[in-house]
Amino acid sequence: MASFEMSFDEAKERVEELVSLLDQYSHEYYVLDQPSIPDEDYDKLYKELSELEELYPTLIQNNSPTQRVGGALLEGFEKVPHDSPMLSLDNAFSEEELIAFDHRVSQLVSGPYTYHCELKIDGLAVSLKYEEGRLVQAVTRGDGTVGENVTANVRTIKSIPLKLKELLTLEARGEIYMPKSSFIKLNEKREEQGEAVFANPRNAAAGTLRNLDPQVTASRNLNVFLYSLNASSKISVSTQDEALNLLDKVGLRTNPERQVFSSISDVLAFVEEYQEKRATLPYEIDGIVIKVNELDNQQKAGFTVKAPRWAIAFKFPAEEAKTVIRDIEWSVGRTGVVTPTAIMDPVQLAGTTVQRASLHNVDLMIEKDIRLGDTAVVRKAGDIIPEVIKIDEDLRDQNSQPYAFPTHCPACDSELMHLEEEVALRCMNPKCSAQAKERLSHFVSRNAMNIDGLGEKVVSQLYERDLVNDVADLYYLEKEAVLELDKIAEKSATKMLSAIEDSKTNSLERLLFGLGIRHVGSKAARLLAEEFETMDQIKSASLESIVEIEGIGDKIADSIHSFFKLEEAEELLNKLEKANVNMVYKGKKKEERLEMDSFFSGKTVVITGKLNQFTRNELKDKLISLGAKVTGSVSKNTDYLIAGEEAGSKRVKAQELDVTIIDEAKVIEEIEE
Repeated sequence: MASFEMSFDEAKERVEELVSLLDQYSHEYYVLDQPSIPDEDYDKLYKELSELEELYPTLIQNNSPTQRVGGALLEGFEKVPHDSPMLSLDNAFSEEELIAFDHRVSQLVSGPYTYHCELKIDGLAVSLKYEEGRLVQAVTRGDGTVGENVTANVRTIKSIPLKLKELLTLEARGEIYMPKSSFIKLNEKREEQGEAVFANPRNAAAGTLRNLDPQVTASRNLNVFLYSLNASSKISVSTQDEALNLLDKVGLRTNPERQVFSSISDVLAFVEEYQEKRATLPYEIDGIVIKVNELDNQQKAGFTVKAPRWAIAFKFPAEEAKTVIRDIEWSVGRTGVVTPTAIMDPVQLAGTTVQRASLHNVDLMIEKDIRLGDTAVVRKAGDIIPEVIKIDEDLRDQNSQPYAFPTHCPACDSELMHLEEEVALRCMNPKCSAQAKERLSHFVSRNAMNIDGLGEKVVSQLYERDLVNDVADLYYLEKEAVLELDKIAEKSATKMLSAIEDSKTNSLERLLFGLGIRHVGSKAARLLAEEFETMDQIKSASLESIVEIEGIGDKIADSIHSFFKLEEAEELLNKLEKANVNMVYKGKKKEERLEMDSFFSGKTVVITGKLNQFTRNELKDKLISLGAKVTGSVSKNTDYLIAGEEAGSKRVKAQELDVTIIDEAKVIEEIEE
């Protein structure tokens, strides 16, 4: 751990050592897939570096692993011209076209030549610029002449080094992509949230890289393969193979699935091999790129207006199959989203037998006009998830009828809703068995009712033993029943029931957030509670009056209004009220806060670092009650940065912008004042 007695020079030396070590371990983990130390050891070194950077902010390096994720939203993407065009490639779709390409090359190039074969990654082309070994710019392909500056987002991709192993100035080009496993997880999450899914990993990668929030990019696990050394200082290469080996040497990630061949027949065998292997790869490919290997031969072959004459992309045919949809199965996710799955006649696809395919949501079913008995064209999205691409209407039975969508939840039989601006059907019933466990976990979480002792395993036991069916049942638990749970002793049971009892006094906004109403986060819950003050007034509020609240949009208002019209919601609130759970807002009204003459009144405040006397949310609530506006990132509009331990980059930025930095002791002093 970092020593508080370490001198500046000693700290500087240790920071440089830690950055170098962490770069090495990160390269081994994310690029080579050969980690040499356990995750726990990496985390300890990372923490030590964070502590030293907190003690000595001037030692923070741009390429430090702690600086990968920026907190600020981007306002847009700067347009950047490429030093040389990022050209597209001509395509080949058959063996004959590849043989014709070879014939053209033989006429353009005098003397012997070889071919460099690489997998064609289905992602988003990008140019990475390094100056003296440091990443300075990342730009998308754009129209080939001008791209978009996505440096802030690319810095969050852990397989892309912020500093090379050698202090070279170079430009490397390649493909940023989303691994198949990340694509599956992302779409599952989006389906559960009622959001439109991405059609394929390429679209997901493009949408992620062009997101204006770098933290979103960081969360989606993008990766990269570099395939071109466009310019380099100090080192020269003579072949494409040497160029990629150089990229490997300096720490950039290239695809090891590449080979050099001296004949077109060997190239064709390579193409056939990877067409068969395609479905087993952890990333999506849509073909093979064949390049003349020697750079001087590339120069001889030259370029057309649109593409190099020395390279071609062999495109794999889309692997699709036709089958008949026999039934549609509906399942309920944890947030109430009801998702359709097609049950089909078995069909061979990408090496496996497929009988089920995702239909994603109601809107897509309507768009594709999917019906029972239809002949569907199916494929595997990302070569993994079977999905219906389209319907062959020429094969449709003339007596076919449009599909009748379900009107009630398959789990609890409550009426389903198709909320405005959502692509999914949703079960709004808070007592739905398919959602109950997750709703319970949300209700007891720190940002909601903050009930200690009710972790996921305890919640699961309570539900499975029929002790708790909805959140209100928590307030009717008896000690004898709690003691019957696995690994719950007398002391734990007493502490848990005490925490449940204490939560009854929470202010209204915590209860509102805890109910898990769609789109209602902690901020919206506070705005509602502040405006209407009691649960009864919120229940009886018109849609128009909810929309009028500043910060509450149409989507949130519609969700709130719909929730309180449900009979099940009325029953749940009655049970909570009978248990003496508070349903009144205890904070100060907005007008009162604005009139307050406190140290924080009217000020914009950011909280960072570890606090000792408060949780982050407790302090946030307290500051808001004192008239402050609490935001997540430091800007020129920030009045105060409250810096706890391990404050890190936000503290550095506050210093750069001359923002007043105060510690927790000062905050407590002002609150007591």
